[in-house]
Amino acid sequence: MDGIKILTKDISTVQEKQGLYENHLLYTQKPIMYRFSKRAVDIIAAILGIILLSPIFLLTVAAILMEDGPGVIYTQERIGKNRKVFKIYKFRSMWKDADKLHEKLRKKYNNTEVSFKLTEDPRVTKTGKIIRKFNIDELPQLLNILAGDMSFVGPRPLPVYEYEEEQKRYGEKYIQRYSVPQGLTCYWQISDRAKQSFETRMQQDVDYAANCCISEDIKLMIKTLFFTICGKAKY
Repeated sequence: MDGIKILTKDISTVQEKQGLYENHLLYTQKPIMYRFSKRAVDIIAAILGIILLSPIFLLTVAAILMEDGPGVIYTQERIGKNRKVFKIYKFRSMWKDADKLHEKLRKKYNNTEVSFKLTEDPRVTKTGKIIRKFNIDELPQLLNILAGDMSFVGPRPLPVYEYEEEQKRYGEKYIQRYSVPQGLTCYWQISDRAKQSFETRMQQDVDYAANCCISEDIKLMIKTLFFTICGKAKY
C-alpha cells in the first residue's frame, strides 16, 4: 500500500508540474493574430505617444531638475515575460536615495505585505505627487514598450525583490501571470490599489493572462485613460 501511495504522490507531482508548465506557455497558445496585432499596436502607439507627449516629457524633466536636481530618470530591475529581468524606466518621483529608506519605513509601519506601498509616502517629492496622480511618472516606459520589454496592457512587472518574496511565499502559484507580456496597465491600475491585497492583485493578473484578448485590452486602455484624466491614481 505504501508503494501505491508513493506512486500516486509522484504522479500527482508530475501532473502539477506539467500543469504549471502549460500555464507558463499559455500566451503562445493565443491566436497569432492577437499576438501580432498586440505587438503592432504597441510599436505604433509608443512612437506616437513619445512624439505627441514630448511637451509633457520636457515639462516634467524641468520640474524634477528644479526641485531636486539631476537624475530625472529612475531605473529599476523588474521581472518581465517568461521571468526575464529588464530595466524599467520612470520619471523620478522620490527624493534621491529614497531606496535606502525602504526597509526602514517597512519596519516603521510594521508592513508585512510582499508589495510595500504607502498612500502618503514621505519619500515622494512635490513634483512626484503630481506626476503620480496623473501617471506621468510612467511615461518613460513607452521606451520599454518600444523595445519589447513591455506591452501597453498586461500585469505590472514586479521589482526583483518583490518577485523573490512572492516566490518564497507562494512558489509557482501565480506563474501564469508571467506567461504574458508585462504591461503599463491592467486591472490593478484601474482599481483602488490601497485597498487591494497582494494576493488579489496577483489573482487579477492570472485572470488577465487566461482571458486576454483584443476587446479586453481595449476596455482596459479606455478605463486607464479615464482614470488618468481624472487623476485617480493613488501611487
